[in-house]
Amino acid sequence: MRMVRLYTGEDGESHFEEIEVPFERRGDAEATALQTVTGIVFHRAPAGHVQDWHPAPRRQYVMTSSGQGEIEVGDGTVRRFGPGDVMLAEDLTGRGHITRVVGAQPRIYVTIPLPLP
Repeated sequence: MRMVRLYTGEDGESHFEEIEVPFERRGDAEATALQTVTGIVFHRAPAGHVQDWHPAPRRQYVMTSSGQGEIEVGDGTVRRFGPGDVMLAEDLTGRGHITRVVGAQPRIYVTIPLPLP
């Protein structure tokens, strides 16, 4: 399974990278390895909502359930996330990123905090 990782580079700016999360055979299906998490939070942000430059508040998975969101990093790169998309947010320092809700619908998303490595 591929997902986007958001991280802070040595330049203090946030960057994107594609990462692969491996699946393992579990009987007649496949699953990823079990991961320790610290909770779950459900969010709803209205259409047009913008959160200006900020780092991630903690290491966390961000999964969009409905609506569309965009993340912009320091070099101007913008990635769009829609239903079913998963991002691993690890840009805990530096300037961070901008988050926008795009389109006419609110964005409903889930954050799943992870312990620090």
